[in-house]
Amino acid sequence: MMNNACVVGGGPAGMVLGLLLARAGVEVTVLEKHADFLRDFRGDTVHPSTLELLDELGLGERFDAIPQRRIQSVRALLDGGTIQIGNFALLKSARPYMALVPQWDFLDLLAAAAAEEPTFTLVRNAEVTGLLRADDRVTGVRWKDRVTGEEHTLEAALTIGCDGRRSVVREEAGLRGRAFGVPMDVEWFRLPREEDDPVGGMGRFTRGHFAVMIDRGDYWQCAYLVRKGGDAGLRALGIDTLRRRMARLIPLTADRVGALTSWDDVSMLDVRLDRLRRWFRPGVLLIGDAAHAMSPVGGVGINLAVADAVAAARVLGPALRAGSDSVVPLARVQARRWIPTAAIQAAQRLAHKAILGQALGFDPDAPVSEATELPAFARFMERHPGLQRIPARVLGLGLLQEHAPKWARRPAGKPAPAAV
Repeated sequence: MMNNACVVGGGPAGMVLGLLLARAGVEVTVLEKHADFLRDFRGDTVHPSTLELLDELGLGERFDAIPQRRIQSVRALLDGGTIQIGNFALLKSARPYMALVPQWDFLDLLAAAAAEEPTFTLVRNAEVTGLLRADDRVTGVRWKDRVTGEEHTLEAALTIGCDGRRSVVREEAGLRGRAFGVPMDVEWFRLPREEDDPVGGMGRFTRGHFAVMIDRGDYWQCAYLVRKGGDAGLRALGIDTLRRRMARLIPLTADRVGALTSWDDVSMLDVRLDRLRRWFRPGVLLIGDAAHAMSPVGGVGINLAVADAVAAARVLGPALRAGSDSVVPLARVQARRWIPTAAIQAAQRLAHKAILGQALGFDPDAPVSEATELPAFARFMERHPGLQRIPARVLGLGLLQEHAPKWARRPAGKPAPAAV
């Protein structure tokens, strides 16, 4: 009986899962659609929980060698002033900060570590086009080499879809879920960063406007929110409209919004929020965005996806080694990750309804508020700074932190122990 696994998608969830399954001694193949990881990812944040995981896997020193920015606090610029809403330094964590690292460097690190395991294979330019079936069971995938056009099949005891919110595995498996309405889409672009700019990330929130700026060292990764479906209308007004709005919203950008020369410098994220009712069928499991697409609110998507991968590996590694073809381990993965996923999505839906939806209903070209006093909740947070531990805990460690299984752990620089 086969005990191998096929992981579809080489993002954070897929690479973490592939590495962990290989350390369990499972024959695992990760099929990655692209030739490399050098793409303009939006989620380049590595949270304290993932940093702790890297330490547990013996990869902390390698990660520290990657150029990065470290953020210990999350700030928001509101009408009336600036407020700190989360302080990672208050966490009981060996890594009380968020690291900003190009995602391709993070994925290259995981791929290199996984390649050291004899049972791991990464196939690039491998576009999955369908699933193999025997009776009612998925038995592998069909995939196409995007360079040669050659068609291939890969039989596997278990196929895990980690291929994102537009998951081919999800569609081919016929798994359906519930979509939750969202009030916004996001325009993504870069602006130059000056040496005397604030360090870390910041958000600016007022009626009609929401923007987030993430410190990437020599540039700002910027997100400007528009009402759902509003991208075409904004583009029709011309790039100068976005430049003008951004400069009024965050004045420090006024002398650099000219870097946006055309709409070619701006990409639109079609925001989705959904969740499968069932994440599995015999022979196939979905995790990460493939199982539950997250809103960008809170920036927790990667955190959840990595946690899914760790939980899945803890259950599936021993089960695959034992040759189990039961759906029970698959159900256990969903059962463990369901509550934290549903809870975070409930919080995001509340933010959509109570804050974003109402605020984006105002005219974005109306004058920016000149309020001189912080709102009541912000003044309360200032008087009780210990409360900053709560958002820091949710954003940094998640509602259910997942730790590496003992059999996957490595002291830094030590050889691999025997398999499970």
